[in-house]
Amino acid sequence: MKRTIRTAVLTVGALIASLGLPAGAAQADTTTPRVDLRVLVVSDGGPSTDAIAAELDAAGTPYTEIDLTRSQRPVIDAGFLADTVDGRPRAKYQAVVLPNDNPFPAASTEMAALAAYERTYAVPQVDAYTYARPEAGLQYPVYGGYSGSVDGVRASVTTAGRAGPFGYLDGAVPFEDIDPAVGESYAYLSNPVAGADFTSYVDAPIPGRATRGSLVGEYRHDGRRELVVTFVYNQYQQQFRLLARGIVEWMTGGVHLGASRNYFAVHVDDVFAADDRWNTALNCTPGDVDCTDPDVTADPIRMTPADVDHAVAWQRQHDFTLDFAYNGAGSVDHREDNNGADPLADELIADRNAFRWINHTYTHAFLGCVQDTSVVPWKCATNADGSTRWVSRDEIADEIAANRAWGQRAGLPLEHDELVTGEHSGMKVLPQQPADNPNLALALDDTDIAWLGSDNSREPGQRSVGAATTVPRHPMNVFYNAGRAAEQTDEYNWIYTSRAQGGSGICEDNPATTTCLAAPLDPATGYTGHIVPLETRIALGHVLSNDPKPHFIHQSNLAEDRIAYPVLSGVLDGYAALFADDTPVLNPRTSEIGIELGRRAAWGTALRSGQVTAHRIGDTVTVEAPAGLAVTATLPGGSTLHGTAFGAPYAGGVSGWTPAAGTPLTLTLPSAPAAPAPAADAPAAPVTEPAPDTRVPAGVTDPVGPSAQG
Repeated sequence: MKRTIRTAVLTVGALIASLGLPAGAAQADTTTPRVDLRVLVVSDGGPSTDAIAAELDAAGTPYTEIDLTRSQRPVIDAGFLADTVDGRPRAKYQAVVLPNDNPFPAASTEMAALAAYERTYAVPQVDAYTYARPEAGLQYPVYGGYSGSVDGVRASVTTAGRAGPFGYLDGAVPFEDIDPAVGESYAYLSNPVAGADFTSYVDAPIPGRATRGSLVGEYRHDGRRELVVTFVYNQYQQQFRLLARGIVEWMTGGVHLGASRNYFAVHVDDVFAADDRWNTALNCTPGDVDCTDPDVTADPIRMTPADVDHAVAWQRQHDFTLDFAYNGAGSVDHREDNNGADPLADELIADRNAFRWINHTYTHAFLGCVQDTSVVPWKCATNADGSTRWVSRDEIADEIAANRAWGQRAGLPLEHDELVTGEHSGMKVLPQQPADNPNLALALDDTDIAWLGSDNSREPGQRSVGAATTVPRHPMNVFYNAGRAAEQTDEYNWIYTSRAQGGSGICEDNPATTTCLAAPLDPATGYTGHIVPLETRIALGHVLSNDPKPHFIHQSNLAEDRIAYPVLSGVLDGYAALFADDTPVLNPRTSEIGIELGRRAAWGTALRSGQVTAHRIGDTVTVEAPAGLAVTATLPGGSTLHGTAFGAPYAGGVSGWTPAAGTPLTLTLPSAPAAPAPAADAPAAPVTEPAPDTRVPAGVTDPVGPSAQG
């Protein structure tokens, strides 16, 4: 995996000049404008402006949204955009996002106010999705360009894009083509109109021609700067996810509150234990309450020493560390059944420092209500008075403490405050157990647990369980009860096909399930041809969405056919092919993820309640926030906080969290010379048809299936 941090090619001078603000001593002059670090998003309800707003939300970058479809919306005029504070002119927004280059009626006073504002304060404008036309610096597509589908097109970042806002990419920007029967991406490919000061940042081949046309470019005219985007997208599509960071960095000049990074962590549950195997004849898993056949015995799946060697080699090849959630009783039981021998445990313990380790409880016991398995599905057992019977506080604490003690004796490098319970049990499980086991919080406190793994498909939000805080984990649809590709495909077919096709009918009962199949997968090719690409795309989508939540699989998936590796390698190799060396995928452990999620939640709450303000005057950024709140910001490399280097390098800039102390935080940007003045206007042209507001699929949701079992 690429880890080298390289120098950003976008000069600090360009970053400072992008807001038209003087450097150095000029900031003491009250004529130098104050620019608030907030973005104005003007939306028409289309997917492109919604996507940019979602990117700002995820990063924690404040913005104000004006919905043009609402009759009671504020009017955009000079007073809405700017005023004076302490005798200094103030620009209330550092950037403007519009649905297209001009979403207002002809001779609109609102567009005139925006244009005047952008000229006065050198505020850049993003045209989220616009028609290629001279008003946007481009020729009409009929003049040697193209209008139509770009599904499956391999676009590229240009030399100017690599030297500018998209330098964190290696070059390729592949457009998705998930379903050949569905149009997913529409675009206008065109070249700059004669005389226009236009620089293309992302382009693609024009079909039937030897030339390329712009998809994203900067148009400078009339003292204004526009980022012109001529393809439609939504927030889930890979092409937008790849370019979203650059769009934000361009419009903010690399100076904004909030931060975005790419994360991938993988938890492997049930290590040392064995997982029951899916039975392809019974369409169930012997050992489960709903799979009882006296003529069929369980056939468990358990890693071997060779699987450990493979895991170590794979990690080394990908510069990546897996998190092993372990059950010590799995090894104890194996030794009892094999005259004291457990080659797997011996190999894992010998290589213990190659992995990170998480307490997964000693026996993987269910820690919620006492289960009544005399019925299918199971239900919570009750006391004589009808109240729920719960697993006791002592039983839960013993499961945690015994596994910790076993891990300590084995020399595992543990973080003692991290825990994943078996099947995420103890927490509520709908529909049978609608509330947490009340003894869980007490036992977590008894055993000093601070971070508790939870299932993101059940509870995507972080919450408290007593003194502990949850860390939601993404389940991967690589099933816990499959060690071979044929088993995985057979079970996948059972779950996601109709009853008429021999399946479970879950899709008929739950129409919103997005992983449903039109027909069963071929047992010989279904795993590599369908499941692996789908699961890779889903997981990579999380990685590209500034989502630090871990993914989880099971030790069975590292055994036998080792079916997890094609997906994991697909994510990491795919990422490495797309991103530059200075934008590595981050691989945090559970506690670090928990801290990051908690900081984000507190930051979002403070932003929504108006407790955070930030502005820039020349080279100085001032942030005011409540004492104790961790403040997040992204700045150019070389920026300082009260004289000390700020943040850590990532994607050509620096970013990080800084606790507020009740007094303003003062950040200083590196000084640089001013940029040259903008070019003259391009020739005017008649108004043409607006770009179609093409709707695109909303992406694939988290899977539903047996992979969700911890």
